[in-house]
Amino acid sequence: MNYPGLVGNKLNPLTEKQVERIHDSGLNILQEVGIKADSERYLQLLEKNGANVDLKERRARLPEGMVEKFVSMAPSTVTLYGREEENDLELADRKAYFGTGGAAVNVLDLDARVRTRASTLEDQLKLAKLVEGLENVHFFQAPVVPTDVPEEEMSLNSFYASLRGTKKNVQESVTVPEKVKDIVEMASLIAGGQKALLERPFISFVTSWMVSPLKLDIRTTEVLEEIAGYRIPVALSSAPVTGSTAPASLAGLLAQVHAEELSGIVLSQIFQEGTPILYGPVPAAANMKNMAYLAGAPETGMMNAAAAQLADYLNVPVYSDAGETDAKIPDTQAGIETAFNLLQVGLAGGNYIHHAAGMIESMLGVSYEKFVIDNDVIGMVTRAMRGIEVDEDSLALDVIKEVGPGNDFLTQRHTIEKSRSEEIYSPRILDRENRNTWQTEGARETRDRAKERAKTILDNAKENLIPEDIDEKIRERYEIHLPKSTN
Repeated sequence: MNYPGLVGNKLNPLTEKQVERIHDSGLNILQEVGIKADSERYLQLLEKNGANVDLKERRARLPEGMVEKFVSMAPSTVTLYGREEENDLELADRKAYFGTGGAAVNVLDLDARVRTRASTLEDQLKLAKLVEGLENVHFFQAPVVPTDVPEEEMSLNSFYASLRGTKKNVQESVTVPEKVKDIVEMASLIAGGQKALLERPFISFVTSWMVSPLKLDIRTTEVLEEIAGYRIPVALSSAPVTGSTAPASLAGLLAQVHAEELSGIVLSQIFQEGTPILYGPVPAAANMKNMAYLAGAPETGMMNAAAAQLADYLNVPVYSDAGETDAKIPDTQAGIETAFNLLQVGLAGGNYIHHAAGMIESMLGVSYEKFVIDNDVIGMVTRAMRGIEVDEDSLALDVIKEVGPGNDFLTQRHTIEKSRSEEIYSPRILDRENRNTWQTEGARETRDRAKERAKTILDNAKENLIPEDIDEKIRERYEIHLPKSTN
């Protein structure tokens, strides 16, 4: 059984005083250091709304009162809709949802043991179909970069492939502001008009508008401005790394990224009051020996758990990050790193936990079978989040009295009812049989069972979830690089 939206405030790595201190430090950074913007227009816009601007330094310093004013405009609840109500996600109050993450450039095929290849647009479609069949993966952030599509057409085609494969909420980045309109118009065709889309937007966006430390990416900020005009949900992704683009200390990184996120919320609300945003720190640790990004480090999970607390302090939803691994294949290391950080961030109540399925090789690649394995991992995490129910039925005092000392509970109705419930989580592909059964069935490893389920899901997936007549209209209007059929 699927349990999306469980409240996960069972883990708090920061005390209330520490949260307040990091928040105050973020405000201090914005007021004393500020943000850099190589754009006179954005500097003037910030100045008009209360910032202290130095055009020579190209820097805007944001007073505390200005920040608090605009942060208060951001919605405390953001709903990410699916094309069916059962896929709607209400992001608020540390409710946790798990899904995919994006920007991988390599793919490990189902029949490949080790070697990867460049990701394609067809992979985007196939992965969307796979996720449509995974009950514990709640949303689809396009996981791969379609390297076989021209950059100027990449975002629209990525959205198209994703919407063709899944009815879960689809999120993707946009490389140029002019393409936001095209993507909204394409999604509007599927929704039955722009009004219908904006009432229930089943697409959302992510923008990496900030270059850490504290500098706007102007082109991506322009994308953010375009998105805000439609008031479609947008994640504000800022990804500093310890010791390189942020202080080497975890608290220092959190203070900096909090300042960056506050500035993003300010900008989004200046662009359009009430823009539904996700507070989006993507903090990362670095290997100080070679400055390589450590996707599976436990500190990454700790910082993301802390970020959930900071977002909760601001009363805005959080775009969380967990599930990556530095392993190159779905091996033991991948399982350890993925499970440990997913558990941390799930128990902390990260709202939109992306990268939760399928990632390998420090986010450079994805593995088809790992999506299936991680579906079980997420199921186990959500079981831990549900906790232990204590009531008259679960305490079972009458049953214990009836059975008495020295007897067993096998024939009790209570036992039968609980065995049919989700009291004990039942994974899809993890092995729980005895050794003889396992050997009789081929002594297969987890990865092999995951491959089998992935192939079954893909073999039974619908070719196109976009109605044929709408698909024709999309193809008439836009340059679509996927053929009508990929079978």
